[in-house]
Amino acid sequence: MRDGTKAPGGDEQALLRRLPSVDSLLRDARLRELAERAGQALVTDAIREVLDEARATIRRGAPAPEPEALILAALGRARAWLSPSLRPVLNATGVILQTNLGRAPLSSRALAAMSQAAAYSNLEYDLDAGRRSSRYVHAEGMLRRLTGAEGALLTNNNAGAILLVLSTLASGRQVVISRGQLVEIGGGFRIPEVLRQSGARLVEVGTTNRTYVRDYEAAIGPDTALLLYVHTSNYRLVGFVHQPEVAELSALAHERDLVLAVDLGSGALLDTSAFGLAHEPTVQECLRAGADLVTFSGDKLLGGPQAGIIVGRADLIGRLRTHPLTRALRVDKLTIAAMGATLASYLEERAIEELPVWQMIAAPAEMLRERARRLAEGIRTLGVEAEVIEGRSTVGGGSLPGETLPTFLAALRVPSADALARRLRLGDPAVVARIEEDRLLLDLRTIPPERDGDLLRALEQALRS
Repeated sequence: MRDGTKAPGGDEQALLRRLPSVDSLLRDARLRELAERAGQALVTDAIREVLDEARATIRRGAPAPEPEALILAALGRARAWLSPSLRPVLNATGVILQTNLGRAPLSSRALAAMSQAAAYSNLEYDLDAGRRSSRYVHAEGMLRRLTGAEGALLTNNNAGAILLVLSTLASGRQVVISRGQLVEIGGGFRIPEVLRQSGARLVEVGTTNRTYVRDYEAAIGPDTALLLYVHTSNYRLVGFVHQPEVAELSALAHERDLVLAVDLGSGALLDTSAFGLAHEPTVQECLRAGADLVTFSGDKLLGGPQAGIIVGRADLIGRLRTHPLTRALRVDKLTIAAMGATLASYLEERAIEELPVWQMIAAPAEMLRERARRLAEGIRTLGVEAEVIEGRSTVGGGSLPGETLPTFLAALRVPSADALARRLRLGDPAVVARIEEDRLLLDLRTIPPERDGDLLRALEQALRS
C-alpha cells in the first residue's frame, strides 16, 4: 500500500500469489548459469531465502517485488556465500601492527615459502635418515642462532606459549607475579584468566605501580614453581613506578632453585631506539639477563606469521615439547614455512630491507612527504580538495605504547568523510583510512609504495560511485 498501511487480507493474498515460484526463477539464464557452476542446491537455497523475505515484506504492507529484483537479490546472495569473507585490505590508517587487519604483513620471501610448503614437504620427515622427524626442528636452529638460546619451540600464539609453560612447569603449584603486570590482552582476555587455565595458582605481589624484588622474595614458599615477569608491551605506567629488572629476578630465582619465565609479548629482535622509538627489550637481552624461558609473538615486531615462540634452556624446552598440550597448540606447515623465511631475513641481516614491518618503521618522513604529495595531486585531478599535512604513525599491535613516528598524510575534504570511508572499505581493493576533524586521512607509511596507484584507483572508484 502506498501509504505504508498493511494491505487488507485479500490484497495481501493476491500480492503473495504474484510472487514467482522457485522453478520459474531457476529458468533465468543468469541463475541457471550460476547453478551449473556452483550447484543447484546453493542457488535454490538463495532463491528460497529471497522469496521468504519478499513474503515477509508483503505481510508488512509493502508491494510485491518485481521478478528482476528477486533474481538480482538471489544472484547477490549466492555469490556472497561463494566469496571468502577474508579479503585483502590496503591499510591507510598509519597503524603498522593493526590487530584488526591481521598485524604484521608477511614478506614476499615468507609468501613464497608458504606456497612451496603447501605441497608435500619434509614437515616431519628426515630426508637424510629416511625416517620420521619433528616439525619443530625447522625453526629451532634459526631461533637458537638468532637469540643465543639453548632450545626453542613454536606454538600457535603467545597466549598458548605462556599456557604451555605454566601447564608444564607449574600446574598445581604457585607462580609469583607482580600486580603491575596482570595485563589484559586483545579481545578482552586477561593474562590471569589465561594462566589459571594451566592449573597454576597465582601469587600476586607488590602494588599496581611499585613492586620490588623483596616482594617476590617474601612470597616464595615450598610450593613455588616459578617467577613470572610480564613485559607490559601494550600500556605504560609513568610517574611513581618501579618494577624489578629481569636480571634481579633471575638472581633471586636461581638462588631459590626456581625458574624465571619472561613473557616479552612483542618479540623484538632489533633495537627499536635506532628508529627514533623508545627502546623495546629484545629477546636476546632477556636471555642474557638470565631468563630461563622467554615467550613472545611471531606476528608483532618480529614481522612474521601468528605464532607463540618459546626460547630458553634446553632441558625446559624438552619438557615443554613432550607435554600433551603441545599437540593442541602446534603450528602447521605454512606457519613453519613463513617463520623460517622471516627468521632467515634476520640471519642474513636483511630484516629492514625485506620485512614489511621494519620497512614501514624505517621509512623516512621525507619519502612519505613526496608520496603523499603525488597522491594529493592525483586526488585533485578527481575534483576533490586534498592537501598534505604532518601527522604521526603508531606501531600498534600491543607494542611500544605511546610511541609514534613522524609522517605526512593526504587529507581529503569531502561533503561526508564517513560516507567516503565506507565506500572505500567496500571497494576493491578495500581501503581502511581514518577520519579526523571531518577530513579523511590517508597515511602512506602503511601502504607499500608499489600500491600507491591502487590506492588512487580505489579513491577514484569510491568518489564516482
